[in-house]
Amino acid sequence: MVSASARERSAPTGLLSIGQVLARLSPEFPVLTSSKLRFLESKGIVTPSRTESGYRKFSAADVERLRLALTLQRDHYLPLDVIRAHLDDIDAGRDTASVPLAPPPSITPASRRYRREDLLAAAGAAPQLLNDAISTGVITPADSYPESTVALLRGLVALDRHGIEPRHLRTLRQSAEREVALIESALSALLRRTDAISREKAGELAPELAAQIDEVRAVFVKEALGRMLS
Repeated sequence: MVSASARERSAPTGLLSIGQVLARLSPEFPVLTSSKLRFLESKGIVTPSRTESGYRKFSAADVERLRLALTLQRDHYLPLDVIRAHLDDIDAGRDTASVPLAPPPSITPASRRYRREDLLAAAGAAPQLLNDAISTGVITPADSYPESTVALLRGLVALDRHGIEPRHLRTLRQSAEREVALIESALSALLRRTDAISREKAGELAPELAAQIDEVRAVFVKEALGRMLS
């Protein structure tokens, strides 16, 4: 029987895993996650191929389509159905001059840092919620915060409406740290080396492993939800 690893090696060259796509796009879109990529796939923004073992594989064209979709969503606030139609028009060679683009914000850099007051305003959070998130270790205190913390705090705001408080999420933070430790262990041979090639390889594999763990977790959660609702 052909092993899963052998099947992976037999996949067409030049294609990227979901982790490798994240590694390429994250510098431009810091809050991008594998879940967001799967969501964009479900909305028809991109259609990656699949290996025999079920892993997504993205072409260079897929990555550029994702980059354009994310840019239109971030800078011009377009809904995904409009973005999908725009991308389809580009693929078909049709005129795209009429797409309704909002002017991009000219004073907000992509790598913006948020002071506490700005963070609260951007996330629509009450000061006490941020205090609770910091005191429980869900958010690490800092003088300023990156975009990823804005996304995290927005999520905490949404969960708080349903009675899920930051203290309930400490195990998620701990689980993430355990997953990183697991990845570190898997890549220990590469991480012990000091040459640039090994470090680059580790940097490529780490987000790929994280994305694969994320996919496994998503299956576990889906199965558990099915049991809960049955």
